[in-house]
Amino acid sequence: MRTIAVIGAGIMGHGLALVFALGGHRVRITDASAETLARVPELLASAVATLQEAGEVDGSWTPARIDEAIARCASLDETVEGAEIVVEAITERPDAKRALYAELDRLLPDTAIVASNTSYLDVFPLIPARRQRRALIAHWYTPPYIVDLVDIVPGPQTDPAVIEEMRALMEGMGQKPIVLKRFVSGYVANRIQSAISAEVFRLLDEEVASPREIDDAIIHGLSLRIPILGHLAKADFTGLELVRNALANKTYEPPPVRERSEIVDKLVDSGATGVMAGRGFFDWGGRPAAELFRDRDRRLLALKRAMRDIGPLTGS
Repeated sequence: MRTIAVIGAGIMGHGLALVFALGGHRVRITDASAETLARVPELLASAVATLQEAGEVDGSWTPARIDEAIARCASLDETVEGAEIVVEAITERPDAKRALYAELDRLLPDTAIVASNTSYLDVFPLIPARRQRRALIAHWYTPPYIVDLVDIVPGPQTDPAVIEEMRALMEGMGQKPIVLKRFVSGYVANRIQSAISAEVFRLLDEEVASPREIDDAIIHGLSLRIPILGHLAKADFTGLELVRNALANKTYEPPPVRERSEIVDKLVDSGATGVMAGRGFFDWGGRPAAELFRDRDRRLLALKRAMRDIGPLTGS
């Protein structure tokens, strides 16, 4: 059992606290916003109820047990006292992260590990020099209590033993960590997702297909094979000679890097910002966002159970 401090209680932070608590660790969580911190019990209760419905968590995880396992703290000092691992999940602003790391440097013992959940920022230049050997990125995906992937990324000076310790910790909680050799913004999954987004927004802006048709192509074509084969194993099944010929024939021209999309701009400017607003590319029928999140999570858990039964088809 480890003592874990989670800094930032928003969409990712409360989920990370839950992952560690379900993994058997003592957790403390804080946030600069008292309002955000106050929402944590409700968010945790909703997530646990969904996991219990799916049979992923037993009935012993009552609200009282959750409160006991995850302590909400008003101050940073109280949160990190005695913490062996500090998970930073605050806003993606370099100035905010730099200020937090300076405070953590003052408060933490030399043995503590500092792990950032940053999605795109290179945080290592923001971390005090004497903390570099025990600092790393540990990046989860939302919702982290369902999506098992964790990107573990060393900095230029990170001790390899710290990376191995974090990898083992993640695996012990049932996560699927991948260890990158060095930092690249977006890691693997988000970089691939960015490439997909660039093509999708080109297809939309050029009116090649509708949002529904594009999503249908992804759901019923691309996504059906990816859970079983990934991308490179799928290439093996396609045949690498065909892959080589496709590359040589330049059958695909990637779109230029996009800074904006006309359709996205139009939707955002009209207030159609996604599920939280009730509409985005699609109209979500006036259903409350919390209900939609629960519906998403139930479907993800059903797919996860099926994938455990099916298993991936991979070579060595």
